[in-house]
Amino acid sequence: MARSYDFIIVGAGSAGCVLANRLSADPSHRVLLIEAGPRDWNPVFRVPIMAGRLFQGRYCNWSFETEPEPHLNNRRISWPRGRVLGGSSAINGMIYTRGNRLDYDGWAQMGLRDWSYERVLEAFRRSERHHGGPSQVHGSRGELPVGPATSSNPLFDAFIQAGMQAGHPFNPDFNGAGQEGVGRYDYNIWRGQRWSSARSFLDAVRDRPNLDVLTGAQLLKVNLDRGRAAGVKLKIGSKAVDIPAEREVILSCGAIGSPMGLLHSGIGDADALKAAGVEPLVELTSVGKNLQDHMHVAVAHRSKTPDETWDHLRLDRAALGFVQAALFGKGPFSRFPHEGGAFLKTDPSAAAPEVQIHFIAGGAGGGLRHPFARRTAPRFADGHIFYGSVCQLRPESTGEIALRSSDPFDSPVIRANYLSSPTDRRIVREGLRMVREIFAQPAMDPHRGEEIAPGPSVQSDAEIDAYVAGAGSTIFHPVGTCRMGVDPASVVDEQLRVRGVEGLRVADASVMPRLVSSNTHAPTVMIAEKAAGYILGDQASAARSVSARTNRAA
Repeated sequence: MARSYDFIIVGAGSAGCVLANRLSADPSHRVLLIEAGPRDWNPVFRVPIMAGRLFQGRYCNWSFETEPEPHLNNRRISWPRGRVLGGSSAINGMIYTRGNRLDYDGWAQMGLRDWSYERVLEAFRRSERHHGGPSQVHGSRGELPVGPATSSNPLFDAFIQAGMQAGHPFNPDFNGAGQEGVGRYDYNIWRGQRWSSARSFLDAVRDRPNLDVLTGAQLLKVNLDRGRAAGVKLKIGSKAVDIPAEREVILSCGAIGSPMGLLHSGIGDADALKAAGVEPLVELTSVGKNLQDHMHVAVAHRSKTPDETWDHLRLDRAALGFVQAALFGKGPFSRFPHEGGAFLKTDPSAAAPEVQIHFIAGGAGGGLRHPFARRTAPRFADGHIFYGSVCQLRPESTGEIALRSSDPFDSPVIRANYLSSPTDRRIVREGLRMVREIFAQPAMDPHRGEEIAPGPSVQSDAEIDAYVAGAGSTIFHPVGTCRMGVDPASVVDEQLRVRGVEGLRVADASVMPRLVSSNTHAPTVMIAEKAAGYILGDQASAARSVSARTNRAA
């Protein structure tokens, strides 16, 4: 490690790895990328089917959980977040969706004119290596592979056909001209293996002499000196270490880690900081507020069509499947069984789809099965099943991230506040009924067994609401806690600079003013591309100013 760096990036997840790549491309920039977790050496991160185990287990996972959720029967909801090079992109479901163009045009209408759909599209294209080649909406030369769905399971075609029979259009590309319809997702899976941000953006540049990657280092705080981010204080092993930053510190720790990093640095609501035992340095009351997430709930059926993935979860078969996928990108473990999808309107007059469906074929299960294990009563996820997961795309309900104490190692307070809005409850209810309608179509007749969740007895609004309260959970898309805006109350400005502090930016999903209508990995990569452009543009502008002053002096 060098004694100081031009740029220090905290968090090597979906955004941080992109920034490390882009900022270190200029050999005159000394760049440090910091990750609290370990390196991603384990082949488990390459095997797509292992996503289910990675976000359920504690291996390289922060394993957060919410406070009791008032509208979900006061249950604590598990919030997995990646703690490894690649961050959550190393453990997620790998779906590549960008959101609706109206999401970004809505940001522009808030005054963030450089974040309109037309202006973010180029950033999406820059990072993308799309399986269909270049087009007006897709890139082919980027670092992030985007591959097609590959399963031959007839359930996926049946789901699409059933959706069309229910009156919904077929959509060959959810990231294309329009979002609405039924179809198959694209994935960050290439030749049968996962491509996280670390594998896509970091692996090829790790040997750059001006880029250092530090793992196992926990951020304690950003060091401030007379209103400027002067560097970071880290915990490495048993030692606290200060590392100076000559130009900028960029927080890319996600919707939980980035606001926590600001709060522990004394940037936030002064009264709340004092109550937690942190000295207030910069008054910024919005830090940690505006938390938004996609909640989902499933409609599940027994399946008459066997799925090979469930069969291969037997312990005696799983080892072979794992080796096939890890070494050769082949076999049932080389894909994730949720290839069918839909973006649908519950109200035909709506400007954009209001719900997203993830259609899963196969046991979504409880992990490996021992071939000699004793039979017990079947669980929801056991055996051959198919199900449709209903996700409301633009929730009105918002929550917050807050400090539990002044200890950076103490777990954050997470209040998601799901379903606090009656509109949210109505849309989830109607989305669940739409999935039932699709599953009732003739195309599903050869495959459809009994409905096991919520069950045929659950029909009325009150019964559906009660089911959602008991079964609803996160689909892992928290955003918004370092909100970008043009108003003084926003945490960061249009170029992601933290208000009231020089040399400090946030670049990750936490800056979204409103949650996008999709999975969030691709939009987070886009945010990092935009951030790199702003940072490099500022540096070029500063260099021109210095040159002009020098010339005038001469």
